[in-house]
Amino acid sequence: MYPALALQPAYPPAQFTEMVVRAEELGIQDLWLTDSSLHSRYCYSYLTLAATNTSTMRLGTAVTNPVTRHPALGAVGISTIDEISGGRAVHGIGAGDRPLEALGLKPARLALLEDSISAARHLWTGESVTMQGHGFTLDDAHLRYTSRPDIPVYISASGPKTLELSGRIADGVILLAGLHPDGIEYALEHIDRGAEMAGRDRRPHVTVFAYGAISEDEDAALAQGRSIAAWFPQTAPVYCKIAGLPDELVQQVRDIYSGGEFQEAAQAADLLPDDFVRRMALSGNRAAALEHLHTLDSLGVDSVAVFPIGGTQETKASTIEEFALAFEEFTASKEVPA
Repeated sequence: MYPALALQPAYPPAQFTEMVVRAEELGIQDLWLTDSSLHSRYCYSYLTLAATNTSTMRLGTAVTNPVTRHPALGAVGISTIDEISGGRAVHGIGAGDRPLEALGLKPARLALLEDSISAARHLWTGESVTMQGHGFTLDDAHLRYTSRPDIPVYISASGPKTLELSGRIADGVILLAGLHPDGIEYALEHIDRGAEMAGRDRRPHVTVFAYGAISEDEDAALAQGRSIAAWFPQTAPVYCKIAGLPDELVQQVRDIYSGGEFQEAAQAADLLPDDFVRRMALSGNRAAALEHLHTLDSLGVDSVAVFPIGGTQETKASTIEEFALAFEEFTASKEVPA
């Protein structure tokens, strides 16, 4: 299991560049950037900054979607990043989330998501593609430049049908399921089911997104992790049930938090018990983060991406540093003979 980092392109360019350069120095192996309509800066511009200022990290969208970005243009966008970075790009894609509502749009259906991935893969091979997909059309479409044909495709997934689709067709899964072991096991079972349906001999790479904060000031870390915990009742309530959150509290949070990104969930998040927040988010000190890493490793997770939220630029940078130190401790413990 190895460390990764997920960010919104919400930082000024110079600060963002400093963050990704430092992340690579810390041993972070994957960098994921959100593609979230109006909520942050343009992800492909920021991936270009990352590509030209790093040399080893893989660089991916986390995630783009086929609603705001035509599947062919998404394929072009990530293949351009792949060329700039010397073959380090990953096409992270999903159905989309509530930020789409600001554009008068709804998340993609699974058929559109699957067709979009198929179209991108055919385009990358240099084929001329004619297809009537769910929600889009290609008519003798082809790239007029050479692309790497096997750019990895990772699907962002929480719900059972998307998890099974990921297991069936994806190279990897960006798993948004909190950090509670029972929830992770539920998700992995559905990924495995999809892999079995496709006759694959193993599940695709699984990277768990760990949102929140790591700090020795545990009250501050708990406060910063709350907003993502409120995302689950609204978007992936099955994990609330698995983690033991009462149905009436799930509904209260849903009634209050109907908006877009997790940062807008502060009022609803205050309703959530501390134990639930700790199950769903990084919301404690380095020792607590280390415990999460050991749990995820024992379940067969392949990588963990810290997604620092809440607080200031300095607290987010500190969370990345603390995460890297926790991973160092985790790796050292794995190297000690039993």
